[in-house]
Amino acid sequence: MTHQTLSASIETCHWGYFDATLVPAMTIESGDEITIDTISGGPQNLPSSGFQVPPELLEVHAAGVPAMLGHILTGPVAISGALPGDVLQVDILEVSLRQDWGFNFFGPLKGTLPNDFPNQHQTIIPLDAKRGIATLPWGLELELSPFFGVMGVAPPPAWGRISTIEPRVHGGNLDNKELIAGTTLYLPVFAEGALFSCGDGHGAQGDGEVCVTAIETALRGRFRLTALKDKGLSYPQAETKTHYITMGMAPDLEVCVEMALRDMITLVSQRAGISAEDAYMLCSLAGDLRITQTVNREKGVHMMMAKHLIDGL
Repeated sequence: MTHQTLSASIETCHWGYFDATLVPAMTIESGDEITIDTISGGPQNLPSSGFQVPPELLEVHAAGVPAMLGHILTGPVAISGALPGDVLQVDILEVSLRQDWGFNFFGPLKGTLPNDFPNQHQTIIPLDAKRGIATLPWGLELELSPFFGVMGVAPPPAWGRISTIEPRVHGGNLDNKELIAGTTLYLPVFAEGALFSCGDGHGAQGDGEVCVTAIETALRGRFRLTALKDKGLSYPQAETKTHYITMGMAPDLEVCVEMALRDMITLVSQRAGISAEDAYMLCSLAGDLRITQTVNREKGVHMMMAKHLIDGL
């Protein structure tokens, strides 16, 4: 196993889109570790003064704002031997801050209440990496829990170039706050090399991300990327140290619920060796449905099941 580093730059970032035809910024072997630096936000989101701004963020801005607005992602990273039909295992080993500030932004026609707030509203939020806190304007100190809002592989080639805003079967803008350091994400592969990209760093976020942004900031992540040949997964899933997570993404939250629940019934039935009927019952007794986010046009729901309830039965 080797370790590579991919810095954020004009050459290694793509802004606003996923595309299966992107040339890899780096290629690694399956099972290798990689550290990826990310940046976040457009020119309108910069602080006026007094904070550190990654110089590569200014360079990306200077190259011009893209026609397809979305997130600035670093990548893609190709994994040797990964082929369509495989699953990419993304072990999130470390996540850390790269700057001392973040921003939160919302405006008219955005967020979960698009008609309630008619004016644009931006807040620059100081971040203290040493203490692990963000200080909100009225003095509240909020505990940081950094994670990448966007982690995804290339979409199916037939889709062409797609926005980073909507989460879909390839992953992307999941905005799942459970995916912190020490967790694992599983993504179906649709293109040779998988082509993994990440960005949309969040210092902290509530389930729902209701105003459309979290504490948006620049992050550094250390990942282990492994191509799995026999996982047989057709939709993103994840696991923490204590829980399995299934997901559903669709414009309708009820559809999201059904997607996450069906996948959890299958997962529980297979891992516990019980019938689908018993798995459905256990999901009702011990599974937790949570709203991942309600603001990315394709909304999200995830379901969590404690591992100790089903493993080793």
